[in-house]
Amino acid sequence: MKKNQIFITYGEDPRLMIEQLLAAVKLEEMIKPGGSIGLKPNLVVGKPADSGATTHPEIVEGIITYLLAKGFKKIVIMEGSWIGDDTKRAFAICGYQRLAEKYNVELIDLKGDQTIKVESGGLSLEICSQVKKVDFLINLPVLKAHCQTELTCALKNLKGCIPDREKRRFHSMGLHKPIAALSAAITPHLTIVDALCGDLTFEEGGNPVPMGRLIAGSDPVLLDAYAADLIGLKATDIPYISIAHHLGVGEIDLAGAEFIETNPDDRKGSGFRLSHRSRTLSLKVDERQSCSACYGSLIHALHRLEEEGSLNGIPAKSIKIGQGYKGEGGKGPGIGNCTKGYTPYLKGCPPTARQIKEFLRSVELL
Repeated sequence: MKKNQIFITYGEDPRLMIEQLLAAVKLEEMIKPGGSIGLKPNLVVGKPADSGATTHPEIVEGIITYLLAKGFKKIVIMEGSWIGDDTKRAFAICGYQRLAEKYNVELIDLKGDQTIKVESGGLSLEICSQVKKVDFLINLPVLKAHCQTELTCALKNLKGCIPDREKRRFHSMGLHKPIAALSAAITPHLTIVDALCGDLTFEEGGNPVPMGRLIAGSDPVLLDAYAADLIGLKATDIPYISIAHHLGVGEIDLAGAEFIETNPDDRKGSGFRLSHRSRTLSLKVDERQSCSACYGSLIHALHRLEEEGSLNGIPAKSIKIGQGYKGEGGKGPGIGNCTKGYTPYLKGCPPTARQIKEFLRSVELL
């Protein structure tokens, strides 16, 4: 596979689609004989793939059976769910425990992995050691929205390869620069994007949008640039894509890309767009360095309050959330343990969307 190539397969059956895509990519020619292979899906939360939040297990199963048929036996699946969620629970709910048992593939919960320090992009980063131990890494992100960075796809999916304490630190640094630096420290050999039905409103799922395609390439920056374009954004709208490009991780200009459609006659639909609901709902929030799990739960709660017709009662910039509020105090409401100095505040790391919704309904804002 050439660095500038982007392979696309269309359809609705992920198992058939991945077989067709892998045959076009010629995956077996990319891996040295006897090499160990790591599969890194997006299992940010314990929700089925049809919610639009997580990688379809059928895609991973197709990769496993393809590799086994080609004589590759050393295969592991690795992931670390977001802060506040349990990776083992996600493995079970999302269908990966079944895969592991069926094919005798090891599941690695990166939350419990040893870590190593690396210097990348001018930053000192802590990453999970298992990611560096495999000979060939396949990144399997979902193309979907993100409440803080607009898009999450190839580059941001690597955030599951760092411990929770580092995830928190990434948010304290503003996400974009550390995500780009991480992509320079961990560069997958192949990325296969699950663009079957990603949620274009919330990264935690619930609003899946049928897009009907799988996308593959070896340049994660170019893939993210294409993903952004597919949902109505420019690559330059997402700072970490541009920063990763400047760090030499990959190319950002789609004009130099070679697009290879394996079955162009099966293409259906186009013009997918982000809902931008998070951007609108965030007008109610005074956010400082909040983690995605906590902030995502808040945005989801505000979305539910809006559906109930209760959102207008919340003043702009009135809700406090994030690590930047640690050690401070004053008038709340505050969301999460970081805002415990504010009155009132809701404890939790993170609290759930339901807890936040009920909390906001109980205080005098509404």
